Amino acid sequence: MTLTRRSFLAFTASLAAAAPLAAWAKEKPAIHVMKDPNCGCCSAWIDILEKEGFAVTTERSLGTLLIRYKQDNGIPQNMASCHTGKIDGYMIEGHVPPADIRKLLAERPDAIGLAVPGMPYGSPGMGPETKREAYDVYLIARDGSTEVFSSYEAA
Repeated sequence: MTLTRRSFLAFTASLAAAAPLAAWAKEKPAIHVMKDPNCGCCSAWIDILEKEGFAVTTERSLGTLLIRYKQDNGIPQNMASCHTGKIDGYMIEGHVPPADIRKLLAERPDAIGLAVPGMPYGSPGMGPETKREAYDVYLIARDGSTEVFSSYEAA
């Protein structure tokens, strides 16, 4: 096949047209969240993620099914919270701030993911940051051990 000027220009134009779509896709990381359908704080966290540019899908899950999902995906019991997300091969447990999720995706550690155990007041979706209690975001290693990934001081 011979590359003509017309086919070259058409090819170049199609690349130029597709470039913004590729950039948009990179800016909108997709996260799938398993949550109790009656939980308001889970919905608040999801709203925050969407406002921060994440493409969020949700799935309803109740009681032991949600607990089993967490266990099957390597979330230690002491790291559990009310909802669990999955993004680009990583698990996100609880009210993890969007900035920490982006940092995880940028650094790509060999880990299960991040967790904010419990439901600390003032974490994303759990009340105003201006009244935040101190909390840590943990990195969950493949062997189930954890280490502090980032810390948030009380407001």
